[in-house]
Amino acid sequence: MKFINSRSLPTPLTLMMVAIVLAAIFTWILPAGQYSRLSKEGNNFVITSNSAALSLPFSQHTLDSLSIKIDLTKFERGDIRKPISVPGTYQKLDKHPQGVVQILEAPVKGIMDSIDIVLFILFIGAFMSVFNKTGAMFRGVKYLGHRMKGRERLLIVFLVFIFSFAGGSYGMDVESIVFYPVLVPLFFAACYDVMVPLAIVFGGAAVGYISSFTNPFSTIIASNTAGINWSDGLYERLLFFIIATSIYAVYILRYAQKVKRDPRCSIVFKTDGVSKSPFDLHLDVDGAIEKLGAKTKLLLLIFLLTFATMITGIVFWGWWTTEMSSLFFGSTLLVGVVNRMKEKIFVTEFIKGAENLLSVGLIVGLARGVTIVLNDGMVGDSILFYASNFVGGFSPSIFIVLVMLFYFFFSIPLSSSSGMAVLTMPIMGALAIIMNIPGREIVNSYLFGIGIMYLITPTGSVFPALMMVQVSYKAWLRFILPFVFILLILSALFLLIGIQF
Repeated sequence: MKFINSRSLPTPLTLMMVAIVLAAIFTWILPAGQYSRLSKEGNNFVITSNSAALSLPFSQHTLDSLSIKIDLTKFERGDIRKPISVPGTYQKLDKHPQGVVQILEAPVKGIMDSIDIVLFILFIGAFMSVFNKTGAMFRGVKYLGHRMKGRERLLIVFLVFIFSFAGGSYGMDVESIVFYPVLVPLFFAACYDVMVPLAIVFGGAAVGYISSFTNPFSTIIASNTAGINWSDGLYERLLFFIIATSIYAVYILRYAQKVKRDPRCSIVFKTDGVSKSPFDLHLDVDGAIEKLGAKTKLLLLIFLLTFATMITGIVFWGWWTTEMSSLFFGSTLLVGVVNRMKEKIFVTEFIKGAENLLSVGLIVGLARGVTIVLNDGMVGDSILFYASNFVGGFSPSIFIVLVMLFYFFFSIPLSSSSGMAVLTMPIMGALAIIMNIPGREIVNSYLFGIGIMYLITPTGSVFPALMMVQVSYKAWLRFILPFVFILLILSALFLLIGIQF
């Protein structure tokens, strides 16, 4: 079985550093220029240009007079957090080329500018590491598998929604591989092939990742860098999560039923010539059900309540990174206390979890460094100016679908969702305002594009999953590609309807 060696590709950190260097080169080549910026300060709007600042009344009339087609309530609610470009105010300026010193300073400035997001990411990593150490999630899935023996069709639906929720809520990724040794023997005992548990675990988490209704590594970072509140578009993403996951569950059920009726219908058998479990059937699926203890139930409840509290806090109480980081820190401590974890083990897991996501935090900082170089070199607005002139010939409907396809293909070389968001959202968000497209739809086009490609991209997590269950990439593509096209059509419909409201 042949796999693409993803190690031959540059890491996201390297790609981000290359992007900083390229951004600096652009400051020597591209013309410098700048839009005036509008921001809310106190009870007034303030327009800042290259040479002066002007205070204006905080009213819808002010926005209309500046040809800014945004409702005033967006500023009142804090949905738009960053200064926005004022249409028609672009002016050419003297060049400010960025050199070696500025290139070296960019990552540091980027991390300092994004430190709240970086810390939030580290606390998320610590929480997940400490929680996974308890084994509560593993025991919960194992218990569910035992309880549903003989009702595997219903179990497929339950598990698809569970893994999809994990992908959409916090971005479950490679940690899902711990479930294969439990689920593969379980489904083999029920006369299914190994593609079924693979589709449930990896595919389920990936389908949830497409909607990413509360995923801090994509939705929250993308919304923040686009200058909007991440909860704007939440209900649309939740609806997409329900519809896409439901379609996917039916898609798996149809395949599973065909394999159960005739094992020769197995794509794994047809493609790889084998259809066997890569794990010893050491899981006693016929044995007595091991009930979940009170501690495991409490730990699972803490896990769910943590994310529910985060959503509630942001939507209703105005929380942001400080409050969310504190929430996950408190939940991590609570998990340690409930599990009676020894102090040294707790600290080790806490540090290991933060360390595992340190690269993600650095990517956010480096990607922000790209924007800093472009802005300090006065070419960020020039790119926006010429790009807006180019897309001006497209209707909003065509533009929003093209944006989704851009993210779909561009996520192959740049697989980091955080890096992609911080690198592209400032420009895409500004383009959305100029074209009168809701910022949430730009974020959604980003989520749909990178999320759908996540199912098949060789630079993502598909190969660790395939190697875990010993299925070839070709077999996986034969199974998932029809559903990928379904998702592309569904996503396009959501975007086209979303820009009308």
